[in-house]
Amino acid sequence: MCGFVVCAGDPAEPSGGDLPALLELIDHRGPDATAYDLPGRRVRMGFKRLAIIDTEHSHQPMRTGDGGLSVVFNGEIYNYLELRDELVREAGAVFETRGDTEVILAGYRHWGPDVVHRLRGMFAFVVHDVEADLLFAARDPFGIKPLYWTRRGSAVWLASEKKALPGLDRAGVDPDALAHYATFQYVPEPATLHHGVHRFEAGHSALFRPGAEPRPVRYFQPLFHPAKVSDEERLHREIEAALRDSVRLHMRSDVPVGTLLSSGIDSTAVTALARETDPRLLTFTARFTDPGLYDELEVASRSAAELGVVNIPAPVSAEDVMAELPRIVWHLDDPVADPALVPLYFVAKKAAEHVTVALGGEGADELFGGYTIYREPKSLKAVTVLPGTAKHLLQRVSRALPEGVKGRGFLERGTAEIEERFIGNAKIFTGDAKTRLLRREGPDPREVTGPIWDESAHLDPATRMQYLDLRTWMRGDILVKADRMSMAHSLELRVPFLDRAVWDVAARIPAEHRLSGPQTKVALRRALARIVPPAIVERPKLGFPTPHRQWLAGPMFEWTDQILAEAQCGHLLDLDYARALLREHRDGTDRARKVWAVLVFCLWYAQIGAEPPHRPAIARQLPPLTPQTALTAPVAGLPGEPVDVVPEYVPAPEAAHGLVPGF
Repeated sequence: MCGFVVCAGDPAEPSGGDLPALLELIDHRGPDATAYDLPGRRVRMGFKRLAIIDTEHSHQPMRTGDGGLSVVFNGEIYNYLELRDELVREAGAVFETRGDTEVILAGYRHWGPDVVHRLRGMFAFVVHDVEADLLFAARDPFGIKPLYWTRRGSAVWLASEKKALPGLDRAGVDPDALAHYATFQYVPEPATLHHGVHRFEAGHSALFRPGAEPRPVRYFQPLFHPAKVSDEERLHREIEAALRDSVRLHMRSDVPVGTLLSSGIDSTAVTALARETDPRLLTFTARFTDPGLYDELEVASRSAAELGVVNIPAPVSAEDVMAELPRIVWHLDDPVADPALVPLYFVAKKAAEHVTVALGGEGADELFGGYTIYREPKSLKAVTVLPGTAKHLLQRVSRALPEGVKGRGFLERGTAEIEERFIGNAKIFTGDAKTRLLRREGPDPREVTGPIWDESAHLDPATRMQYLDLRTWMRGDILVKADRMSMAHSLELRVPFLDRAVWDVAARIPAEHRLSGPQTKVALRRALARIVPPAIVERPKLGFPTPHRQWLAGPMFEWTDQILAEAQCGHLLDLDYARALLREHRDGTDRARKVWAVLVFCLWYAQIGAEPPHRPAIARQLPPLTPQTALTAPVAGLPGEPVDVVPEYVPAPEAAHGLVPGF
């Protein structure tokens, strides 16, 4: 896992940025080594390395022996050993390193841009073909790793994080992107909150000349194609086999690997399978320490004990949140108003004290149907099947009912078309509330979701909802917080569910094998029954139970109110309205998600959105944003099995890179 900055354009003309200085802003992504490829080249590259594979070699920017190709690459290619063998056999490739970066270079030389179809992993990379004077940039199929770009003067800049692009202090906030943030709680791809700054979308690549703007095209579309299941047991075996193989490959590392363990089936399954490769596995779980709050530690620690692995808690309090939330938001690049990123930040911080790589359960809900809202097409069927005139009458009835009256929401959602009522997992500010917050009518969210709905018109309603989340929520929320919160502490977070082979199985599962009655992820749960403790297999979906409601109504109330009062973004949002929502929340009406969304934006604007002379005190008071360093520290053992220190790491046989003779 690493970070890079690329400037592509005429080096004789001003490009609007100092590459080495910009690269230092993402030192947290790669504190192990810094390297540049600068003098006199039309394409200049800078790289920050977090050494995971072939730690003594595989330095970047990397060039081929003849100097014809160079690359910077952020991520991991899990099938690099297999691809390396194939390139040796088919193309006579000769390798000087034992890492995956050189495999990308050799693969590009042999297959050209089609190399992206061969890569099994998470990645964002830029290849420069010196002789052809071309660049090829690509992002992985599911959007696990980020890639931003912008034009400044005669040059195009690309970077692993937006903060490493020049000119952000002059770019200004895009009001339409802000309106979408207010609704979705994130900015949907490919936009960002800054004018003229873009993201490569997941599964996109671009071939372009230095100085020319990239025009990314889609090379991978994760469209479901449900097929009839004639043998359920065979389906379950296929799911189990695909996930086991994915976890095995994700365990390939020359540095310590652990897992982030919650109380749910996804991370527990990853932990159980990872333990098959490394029985000494360490697991990490967030624990909320304020009195009276639910936390997952009790369930997670029982699962760890049953699996025979060590579980290390990461304490989180309201005081911790107030101290760290500005820093958390700085790491996000664009605001993401998902409170679950807070415990993820702290558990990643704890994990980074002991390991360099961690595995998580992200992506399972989107691939296997894990969200309870996917049951809605069945639960609303009594209304959705009614003729149009009847539905119109019920719509009028629902509008006449006072807010909060039981049944109003059922009628509202049942009488609306699926494309209107479901825009994804989050729906924060809509209708009059959104207009009041923005002081204007923002763009319709269906500008984002409409084309995606059109692509899935042939699928059943539940699968269409799942596809929408895969294209929006997972990319804009789940994977952004996973990448930024882990990399904030120089921790590589790997997500085995988001693997091409796992996807190939998940894409074929029909809705009735994903959802049954109140149960979600049915096929996955059955597939994991022999792997995961029984109590976890049948445990209902909880989400990450972050206590932001209690925090905002109690210990964080005054702090939040002060930030909203002092924020300098009143020209963009009605902050008096936001403070009124905060008081309503304190007085017993749940406004937590709306308040949290505004709070996160205010913290973002103070540090990144506002021009430096106008940044409020909260931004100037931040501590230096230095990278976290890995520590060897005492950990708690299983009951009756005390552990004093983390043992010195030696790669387990399946985790080591030397699986292929000759390496």
